[in-house]
Amino acid sequence: MEISVNQQHYQLKEPCSVEQMLSLVNAPAKGIAVAVNHTIIAKSDWPVHVLRQGDQVMLIKATQGG
Repeated sequence: MEISVNQQHYQLKEPCSVEQMLSLVNAPAKGIAVAVNHTIIAKSDWPVHVLRQGDQVMLIKATQGG
């Protein structure tokens, strides 16, 4: 199964949750928002939202500014 994360392609052996995907791509679970196919996924749904073939995932880092 292939997905893209921030426009980088990843091959996964089987479907996985957003939470599992973050671990697989070594992304931090704190301080980020996750969008799948342009829809923000609530952090409480990360363990149960299953990614599918061709999904486009965007990891958005929180930053401070002034």
